[in-house]
Amino acid sequence: MDKRPNYRFKRCNGIIQITIFIINNTININNHLKFSIMNSLNNKVAVITGSARGLGKAIAERYAALGANIVINYSRDKASADEVVSNITAMGAKVIAVQADVSKVAEIEKLFAEAKKAFGKIDIVVANAGVEMVETPVTDFTEEQFDRLFSINTKGTYFTLQQAAKQIEDGGRIIYIASSTTSFPVTGMAVYGGSKTTPRYLVDVLSKEIGHRGVTVNSIIPFAVDHSGIFAEADSYPRLRKQLLDSCPMGRLAEVVDVANVAEFFASDLSSFVNGQHLLVNGGAIN
Repeated sequence: MDKRPNYRFKRCNGIIQITIFIINNTININNHLKFSIMNSLNNKVAVITGSARGLGKAIAERYAALGANIVINYSRDKASADEVVSNITAMGAKVIAVQADVSKVAEIEKLFAEAKKAFGKIDIVVANAGVEMVETPVTDFTEEQFDRLFSINTKGTYFTLQQAAKQIEDGGRIIYIASSTTSFPVTGMAVYGGSKTTPRYLVDVLSKEIGHRGVTVNSIIPFAVDHSGIFAEADSYPRLRKQLLDSCPMGRLAEVVDVANVAEFFASDLSSFVNGQHLLVNGGAIN
C-alpha cells in the first residue's frame, strides 16, 4: 500500500481554505461598503440652526465629515460661526454661514432662501437653536423670561420645521433637538421644559402629514450635555449637575458626540423607515 503523503490533496485543501478566506473577506468588505454607503451623506445639503457652538457645531461637523454640504446658522456669535466654517472647509466640504434670529419668521425664511440659493436644494434640516433657563421656580419666572424662551424654543422651532416641510426634498430628513425635560419633569425647569415640549407634538403631527413624500421627522431627546450649554463651564450649576449625575446609571452627563451619533443615524439611509420617533440619549437616566 502506498503510504506516501498526498501532497496534491494538501495543496488542494490549502487552495480551498485560501479561497474561502478570500470569499469571506470579500463579503465582509462588501458589507462594510454597503453600510458605509448607507451612512454616507455625499452631496446632501444640511441646514442646522444654532450651529456655531455646542451640539449644533458637533452635528454640522459630523455631517461634513460624511460628505454633506453645510449651512451654518448663528444669531450673534459670528466669530464662532466663522471658526466652524473654517473647520468644515478644511474637511473639503462646501459650507456657508447665515446670520438669522430664529425667533423672527422673516429671518427663518431668509435662512432657507440663502441655503437654496447656495446649494439649490435642502435634504436635511436640524432644528437645534434654543436657549436654556434652569433653577428658576414657577413662582419666580417673569413675563420677559417666559416670552424669550417660548419665542426661540417654541415659535422658532415651529417655523423652522414649517419651512423645512415646505422646502425639503422628497426623501429628506427633519430632526428636532428636544430636551430630556420633555420626558421627565425637573424642578426649576418648568418654562424651559414647556417651551421644548410643544415642538415634540409638532414632530408627531408633521411626520404623518409629510411621510408620504418619504420625508422622516424625528426628535433627539438628549440628557444634559457636558461641556455645552449651561454646562459649558465645569463648575457651573453644581447642585443641578449632582442631581443629574445621581439619576444616570452610567454616572455621567451626555457629550456632544453622543448626540451627533444619533443625528448621524437619523440623517442617513439607515433610518429610512424610522419616522415620528423620539429617541432618548440619556444613559438610562430616570429623571
